[in-house]
Amino acid sequence: MLNRRTLLATASAAALAAPRVSRAQPATPGVTATEIKIGNIMPYSGPASAYGVIGRLEQVYFRVLNEAGGIAGRKINYITYDDGYSPPKTVEQARRLVEQDRVAFLFNTLGTPTNSAIVRYVNQRKVPHLFLSTGADKWGHYQETPWTIGWQPSYRTEAQIYMKHLLEQRPDAKLALLYQNDDFGKDYIVGVRDILGDRFERTVRAVSHEVTDPTVDSQIVSLQASGSDAMLTATTPKFAAQAIRKMHDIGWKPPLHYLTNVSVSVAAVMQPAGPEKGVGIITSAYIKDPTDPGWRDDAGMKEWRGFMQRHMPDADQTDVNYPFAYGVSKTMEHVLRQCGNDLSRENVMKQATNLRNLEIPTLLPGIRVNTSPTNYHPIRQMQLARWTGSTWERFGNVIEGASV
Repeated sequence: MLNRRTLLATASAAALAAPRVSRAQPATPGVTATEIKIGNIMPYSGPASAYGVIGRLEQVYFRVLNEAGGIAGRKINYITYDDGYSPPKTVEQARRLVEQDRVAFLFNTLGTPTNSAIVRYVNQRKVPHLFLSTGADKWGHYQETPWTIGWQPSYRTEAQIYMKHLLEQRPDAKLALLYQNDDFGKDYIVGVRDILGDRFERTVRAVSHEVTDPTVDSQIVSLQASGSDAMLTATTPKFAAQAIRKMHDIGWKPPLHYLTNVSVSVAAVMQPAGPEKGVGIITSAYIKDPTDPGWRDDAGMKEWRGFMQRHMPDADQTDVNYPFAYGVSKTMEHVLRQCGNDLSRENVMKQATNLRNLEIPTLLPGIRVNTSPTNYHPIRQMQLARWTGSTWERFGNVIEGASV
């Protein structure tokens, strides 16, 4: 029979034990003593399949990182699925990664409409949604989507920069604007309005296209008929190449033609369009162009070329998507190393939003990656560049964003 002293001792022991149980933290999904699972979604098929090379390089990058010992003694299990650039498929693949594969976080998922389809879901689940492969301005809205952060410059800021240049060069110009009818394309509308203000309605002729359209030929003909003497093409590689080719074929060459920086790949856009057909087009750069001979002796590009030659020798090294993928992968590696041994989702997000003047080998000189809990736009600097027929030639200074 238990006496009073024994009962008190037993109760005290139970009371002491209880807090230890309540403080025990559940294991982070996707993280074990030997592994970190990272999820990715890419358009390996469909209308934006030119971007699939980004996911392919990332697969190789993390394999090479594993061969060198991994991160904090853990190997990276990089799981990437195809969504065909179809938002419903993106939702399906995101749920598969989070609920079945139980990845620690999502990394560099590609596309504005596709990421828009999953952003609410991943934020409700508090899954880090890191360094998206899209420049939609809304990925910087940390108050609304605190678990989602972009990487590349904002499309809205990019459009502002083009319009400032346009007003400097041709203050009375009429602008033709071809844009993809989704959040990606509409960011350019907003950026143009930011600068033109009340002049927008009088001076801009905007025509959209759907991502499922076979061509944008009719849109180009319509824009030519508007009498515009400047052009802004805000669409993905397939349609950008079509637009450049059609404009040349119908003899329409506005004095100024701006092209979104997500569609400047020599391999995926300029070569298919016909390199001579886009001479004079202006874009904004933040990644070093692999076709630019000025980077021949650059240390960062030597590092990238060495990686490509050793691990992806058959890849087309004129495709700027490869140095992009290398740069964003480098950023992800840095965040993981900065996490130390705490790979909880909360700490991964904390470290991703605490980057200070991070130098990336494939970014233009002077451009750094910076984030904070109130800055979810890691790259804010760009430099204008002009297509010569063989490469993108930079001009002017590095531009720090664009104030309205």
